[in-house]
Amino acid sequence: MERFLDWFNSDQQAPGPVKAALAHLWFVTIHPFEDGNGRIARAIMEMVQARFEQSSLRFFSLSNQIEQERNDYYAALKATQSGTLDVSAWLDWYFSCAIRAIASSKEILGVVLRRGKFWDTWAMEDLNERQITMLNKLIEGMDGKLTTSKWAKMAKTSQDTAYRDIKDLVSRGILIKDPGGGRSTSYSVVEPPSS
Repeated sequence: MERFLDWFNSDQQAPGPVKAALAHLWFVTIHPFEDGNGRIARAIMEMVQARFEQSSLRFFSLSNQIEQERNDYYAALKATQSGTLDVSAWLDWYFSCAIRAIASSKEILGVVLRRGKFWDTWAMEDLNERQITMLNKLIEGMDGKLTTSKWAKMAKTSQDTAYRDIKDLVSRGILIKDPGGGRSTSYSVVEPPSS
């Protein structure tokens, strides 16, 4: 641990992201505690990255991505720790994981921005709670097409009430009827105009 801390506090040559990856690897390899080494290693990694970026704001979470890819994470660690300690494969996995974390955050931010723009446009409309809930689900990317049956099931209401809610939103220009019709009539959110 003393050698790790000396390296951690003195090595200013490695670029921040590389140092973050190596700090994480070396800390979990040293494994100084009985429990919590992974969490501490992720905190160290995030701290190094924040120092490098000179910002406390983080727009993506590598820690969350590592948690989602736990099996691959352990496989990458094991391969590095049990081999020649060549860190190339670890760095490759680590930076690939970082790219996936950034892509995931980009999707989440896209939904947040889309929702904000949508509600900025329709904030003054007097909508009922079911309509607000269902519109949020649509904006967030609900699976499949919106039909009156799906609305009724998700909103736990009758088909007639679902139809009235949808018809009201169509009349306000918030929803639009998709091409086609009959029993498979579906609806989509009208995207607010670009500003």
